[in-house]
Amino acid sequence: MVVRGPARRSAHRSAHLSARGTWFLVAPALIPILVLSVGPLLYGIGLAFTDAQSGRTEATRWVGLLNFSDLLQDTLFWDSFRVGLVWAVGVTVPQFFLALGLALLLGQDLRMRWLARALAIIPWAMPEVVVGIMWRLVYHPDAGVLNETLRSLRLGPDEGVDWLSGTATALLAVVVVGIWAGMPQTTVTLLAGLQNVPRELHEAAAMDGAGAWRRFRTVTWPAIKPVALAISALNFIWNFNSFALVFVLTDGGPGGRTRLPMLFAYEEAFRYGQFGYAAAMGLAMVAVIAILLAVYLSRRLRGEGEEDR
Repeated sequence: MVVRGPARRSAHRSAHLSARGTWFLVAPALIPILVLSVGPLLYGIGLAFTDAQSGRTEATRWVGLLNFSDLLQDTLFWDSFRVGLVWAVGVTVPQFFLALGLALLLGQDLRMRWLARALAIIPWAMPEVVVGIMWRLVYHPDAGVLNETLRSLRLGPDEGVDWLSGTATALLAVVVVGIWAGMPQTTVTLLAGLQNVPRELHEAAAMDGAGAWRRFRTVTWPAIKPVALAISALNFIWNFNSFALVFVLTDGGPGGRTRLPMLFAYEEAFRYGQFGYAAAMGLAMVAVIAILLAVYLSRRLRGEGEEDR
């Protein structure tokens, strides 16, 4: 039946009012995102193409791709980028496997399981600054828990190891802290994925004679693989963009051994006042990470498509 005349106008008016009502409901959440996220992002992108500096009296000028040209020749930036990749991979990969093991353990029917789950998320509830201060005390060369333990076990020198200031140990020390601090989030995510695996599938596989490893490979892993892919990608982004934890632990030292790209950009912007150059660094890092993630996700999705066929 075709709607004509007043009925058609009434339906159009109702749809228009419904759309206006939807925008009215969405606006309180959309406005803060536009003001606090999209606005600064667009401003930072524009800043990357200028010579903005702190304390200068001349007007900021448009310099085009000059900042990016300088960036390609900046060996210090590429050193920090290499450190960032080592840090991100070194934290993300062990973090995932340890969190997967912990999630599988917490998914079992254990006594006091609720307490174990509560204790497992404590590092997640702690601010990164507090985590950094706590681990600085653990790594303290004289009175730190780690050196005291090694001395009591006669596994370390009497004078103690300066873990965060040694060029050979600083990066490894902060990677360990990164794994510890981020593991609860990955554990909770994987545990939520494990809860959605039907118990009947495990029981059927066990009745067919499948052992624990085979049940995990054929039942559990295919079910949680999308969750694992998503949390791994997000962890890589978060770890590569880390700032506060490493800033408190080492401030990028010693000798730039732990200077992550975000730390380097922070120094250029707020220590040396090169806002345009620092914005260009941020934009370049976003572009490179987006490309790496696109390649990684496309390969994983292509592999899943081939498995489905």
